[in-house]
Amino acid sequence: MRINLLVFTALAASSTLLANPLLAKAAPAKQEIAQAPTPQPTTPATPTPSPQPTPPATPKPTTPTETPSSPTFALPSNTPAPAPAAEVQVLVGEVAIKTPEGQPPLPIELQQRIYDAIATKPGRTVTKSQLQSDINAIFATGFFSNVQAEPEDTDIGVRVTFFVLPNPVLKSVNTEGTKVLEAGVIDRIFGSQIGKVTNLKDVQTGVKELEKYYQDKGYVLAQVVDIKATPEGDINLVVSEGVIEDIKVAFINEDGKTVDKDGKPIAGNTRDFIITRELTIKEGEIFNKNTVQSDLQKVFALGLFEDLNIGLAPGTDPRKVIVTVNVKERNTGSIAAGAGISSSTGLFGTVSFQQQNLGGNNQKLGLDVQVGERELLFDLNFTDPWLAGDPYRTSFTANIFNRRLFSYVFDSPVGIGVNNDTPRINRLGTGFSFSRPLGAGTTASLGLRYERVSITDSNNAIATLDSKGNPLTTSGTGQDDLLLLQFAYANDQRDNPIKPSSGSVFRIATEQSIPVGLGSIFLNRVRASYSYFFPIKLLNFAEGTQALAFNIQAGTVIGTLPPYEAFQLGGSNSVRGWDEGKIGSGRSFGIFSAEYRFPVFNIVGGVLFFDYGTDLGSASAVPGNPAGARNKPGSGAGYGIGVRVQSPLGAIRVDYGLSSNGGTQFSFGLGEKF
Repeated sequence: MRINLLVFTALAASSTLLANPLLAKAAPAKQEIAQAPTPQPTTPATPTPSPQPTPPATPKPTTPTETPSSPTFALPSNTPAPAPAAEVQVLVGEVAIKTPEGQPPLPIELQQRIYDAIATKPGRTVTKSQLQSDINAIFATGFFSNVQAEPEDTDIGVRVTFFVLPNPVLKSVNTEGTKVLEAGVIDRIFGSQIGKVTNLKDVQTGVKELEKYYQDKGYVLAQVVDIKATPEGDINLVVSEGVIEDIKVAFINEDGKTVDKDGKPIAGNTRDFIITRELTIKEGEIFNKNTVQSDLQKVFALGLFEDLNIGLAPGTDPRKVIVTVNVKERNTGSIAAGAGISSSTGLFGTVSFQQQNLGGNNQKLGLDVQVGERELLFDLNFTDPWLAGDPYRTSFTANIFNRRLFSYVFDSPVGIGVNNDTPRINRLGTGFSFSRPLGAGTTASLGLRYERVSITDSNNAIATLDSKGNPLTTSGTGQDDLLLLQFAYANDQRDNPIKPSSGSVFRIATEQSIPVGLGSIFLNRVRASYSYFFPIKLLNFAEGTQALAFNIQAGTVIGTLPPYEAFQLGGSNSVRGWDEGKIGSGRSFGIFSAEYRFPVFNIVGGVLFFDYGTDLGSASAVPGNPAGARNKPGSGAGYGIGVRVQSPLGAIRVDYGLSSNGGTQFSFGLGEKF
């Protein structure tokens, strides 16, 4: 980069050593001191061309790089040049310091600076090369734009007079080309220099401090590319902060290249806007390393890429930069098939298809089908995590399903039919929902779902009553229609959503049914959960996150309650140590959980846990009192130990719990309980 000073260049002023007949054959009346070299731009981490040399009247900045160099005022060396072998030495009788004719006298403090810098002293000998070294030493103080030395013979020896021209008094330091520079930074850095004789060394130090300010803020391409000064003492710093000219996307092949053997760009499946819309950096803004790192994490979280990185190249304006996001795509589609035999369904076959990047739009499409002798089960789902063109990042999910599960409300010992079978709950329906972030860590969703719920036996026949004559559905026909309007809200303030050590999570959801079809069900269901985490260190098996975690959940149903919609208590996601649904089922519930989470080694962690759940005495408020008919206690506790193994799918959870009624349970799951 060039440093352009209009009046006094960076310690590159001329100097003169006047002749004296006693100093051998006199040198010419004026001798130019070599100008300080113009610093060259450093080689950037990401290759960028250096600016072409230009005439002094039109300085150009270097291209912003990740490792910008500070502008350098080259100072003449204090080291004396090697003296000629036969150089004449003369005795110094007097040393004087003066300013050129017409200039005010030099302040005492600056005179003292000169006396401290030079080696020429009265009563000592001096040579021509020594005087030249003294001139360089005076320049090196940073206060002077011109220095001359005039030796003169006197009766008591040589009188050496140094004629010096000080720099002007610094009146102001201003900047141009700045967008992100905070107010007051320039005053803080250069304020102590204002009103004093300009010292180029101090200015250089201030420039380095200014560039460090940018670096600490993450603006790694920012640098001072030019310095202009006026005879009146005003300095203007030209700053190139690293403006983003353009943002591009490039795809990486298996060889790590972005172009093929013919030099053509590698084609990708993912559309560019799917990547760029995740970026908070925009064209015209200043490149910030911290922002870019955060953006890369968001792009990687899409789950579409094996690897990604950022490339930088100079823009058409060398003060600007072109940012390229280089991505290596992963395989996002899968298909699987299988077959089996079951006592409840007989022979069956399964097919599963998953595509995580449908049409290159980051849309998810999944289909699971199970065909058996007596049933056809399926789940077709579609998700668009960000509707195209929506500025609020609204997502859309829709599905069509036919599911069949065992009921833990109507479990043994009371079943259905002459064989006392455990009833199955079959849900055939469809639904959709929209979700949108509302702020930092806050989301809300709204949806609609319809289900035809059927209670069946092992032969897929409709059942209306259990073996004790209690109704299984609201309509009394063994089938109900549910049309539910759903709303959910979540606020996540954890420091890390995967392995939190501090912060909290609050979630609340409500469902309002619209009475239609069989049963004309009119209900409102509300469920809320709050988790809190704080760091603690009790064990020292390995380095890693340790935390105490607490969770409280509660819920209730107002209005018509189909018995199969009662809250179930007990199991791996409720109260560990109990089998699924064995504590009870009620119209309302409450669960408290506490965990101590700690690392064991590498990817393995441990958990000590305690759970307590209660139906709040609401079991009898469920039609038919299914929990009471099965002698379930309605409340219970569990405690135990667990193991967490980190995997690409999340934490694999294995817990061993002991229940308050003396039972034990092993449970498995994916992800933490809360």
